Amino acid sequence: MSEEKKGYSADSIQALEGMEHVRMRPSMYIGDVGIRGLHHLVYEVIDNSIDEALAGHCDTITININEDNSITVKDNGRGIPVDMHKKEGVSALEVVMTKIGAGGKFDKDSYKVSGGLHGVGVSCVNALSEHLHAIVYREGKTYEQEYSKGKALYPVKETGTTDHRGTQVTFLPDKSIFDSTIYNYETLANRMRELSFLNKGITITLTDKREVEENGEFKAEVFHSDEGLSEFVKYIDSSREPLIADVISIEGEKGGIPVEVAMIYNTSYAENIHAYVNNINTHEGGTHLSGFRRGLTNTLKKYADASGMLDKLKFEISGDDFREGLTAIVSVKVQEPQFEGQTKTKLGNREVTAPVSQAVSEMLENYLEEHPADARAIVQKVILAATARHAARKAREMVQRKNVLTGSGLPGKLADCASKDPAESEIYLVEGDSAGGTAKQGRDRHFQAIMPLRGKILNVEKAMSHKIFENEEIKNIYTALGVRVGTEEDERALNTEKLRYHKVIIMCDADVDGSHIETLILTFFFRHMQELIEKGYIYIATPPLYLVKKGKEQRYCWNDDDRDRTVQELKGKGSESSVGIQRYKGLGEMNAEQLWSTTMNPEFRTLRQITIENAAAADHTFSMLMGDEVPPRREFIERNAKYANIDL
Repeated sequence: MSEEKKGYSADSIQALEGMEHVRMRPSMYIGDVGIRGLHHLVYEVIDNSIDEALAGHCDTITININEDNSITVKDNGRGIPVDMHKKEGVSALEVVMTKIGAGGKFDKDSYKVSGGLHGVGVSCVNALSEHLHAIVYREGKTYEQEYSKGKALYPVKETGTTDHRGTQVTFLPDKSIFDSTIYNYETLANRMRELSFLNKGITITLTDKREVEENGEFKAEVFHSDEGLSEFVKYIDSSREPLIADVISIEGEKGGIPVEVAMIYNTSYAENIHAYVNNINTHEGGTHLSGFRRGLTNTLKKYADASGMLDKLKFEISGDDFREGLTAIVSVKVQEPQFEGQTKTKLGNREVTAPVSQAVSEMLENYLEEHPADARAIVQKVILAATARHAARKAREMVQRKNVLTGSGLPGKLADCASKDPAESEIYLVEGDSAGGTAKQGRDRHFQAIMPLRGKILNVEKAMSHKIFENEEIKNIYTALGVRVGTEEDERALNTEKLRYHKVIIMCDADVDGSHIETLILTFFFRHMQELIEKGYIYIATPPLYLVKKGKEQRYCWNDDDRDRTVQELKGKGSESSVGIQRYKGLGEMNAEQLWSTTMNPEFRTLRQITIENAAAADHTFSMLMGDEVPPRREFIERNAKYANIDL
């Protein structure tokens, strides 16, 4: 009997439930019908290929973004079974494609571990696609089936012979379901890069057939990692200065749970730990992260105590101190993960904590013993972190004590709104006193607050924690928002119980300096108020770049293409008067009525909501943009800047 027939056949496929209301309530299955949900479709299809790789049957995956924004995913796995499914009475391929929750990943004999978060599978993608075409290469033959909005157009048919094996799925998202059906190349590239690190040895090729490069080839990237998580840590930390020479890593199985950990210390003051379960980024943490922290803290504390380096320290070392300047990846594979938390990305399996803690302890004990110089550098870094934390606590207490002593405690420059309901209140963080004054005149005082910021706020990427709390503009942001730092469990955690606004809008000039200030503020929110981003509270205002006039007619334009199109339209209206173009460089060039009508009026404004699609990619980008290393930043700007006006 062949391996395919023995280990992975129609009987391995179990249909769990129907999919009738997927189209009616798609957000229940993919999160939302915006850009995030659109890209989630691709991840669901790729999860099937990754499952084959985890089971040892696939090492090559190709993804094409086609000209019409359809997606093709192809792998060299065993191919989805096509023989008759006993219970359903149709081909197993049709069961996988048309039954929610159907798939080999639910059969423990087919897959020990599978990727993916909710297990809704490719059938959900099928339900939300105008058209889906599946081709299976299996046991020397080719089989095909097509579907429309989740329904098969014809039974699975044999269409030829082949030397290949695997599955190819092409789908076109349904325009009547999604807000947009245009795929973002960088979003997909970041996830493919992440998957290649998390599953070493797999080659993933992403091709964008919508864009042709100067060499005449389609835009494409190949993602492959031989080192896995060690390489992942190096990638994330590529623009930071390392404190130790080597990545500390371990890979193995503890208590029946595959555990991989890689970590390195750098000279920065940020803690960057990215935890994964079955390839899903569990940004809310969970039991695996608790295990990592326990193993790290206990082992380093034991070593530091034995070294005698803590003898002169006059205050206690906390767990936070051991993680300052640490970049780490924790990846576990769990057969039946239980997810909790607000977004179902917090691991709840209690049996995971001890194996991860044990793995980390063994890894660190061996490393510290074999690398005494690095061990000493790490302990010195911990002592520095503890000293800075002690100073930061005093700085925080001063800020919070000042708030209590001055009544409302609100900054003098804040023009607050009348409403006390955070759900309807919004605050504009405005670049400069001049623009702030204009915004105060143009706002709706009932629900819009204005907080002017003077100059460029502190670059938190390169600052010690106590310096952050001593910075006047950052103190004002904390105070105006009403958030505090420190909870009973974690003195660095953000306490948002008294958050005063559910929209925090960054409004800067549309020039190089404005973009820099915008990035500085975003870096602050990403590093110190990430919870506000995750809850969807952070936005960027989009003031117009141009005012195009012809006679008495005038139109605002937000980009160069919009400007050029408007100029042509106005020129074609036949009047003899010429078309004038006014370029807005700063918010202060607009009067209060213009700023209100273009940028602050909820009926007409465009706000860009800040989201974190990929935490590891965001971590890498912020450290590269705001860190000390110039070459990677220059390369990034040259690759992404629309104009060659580079300001480093």
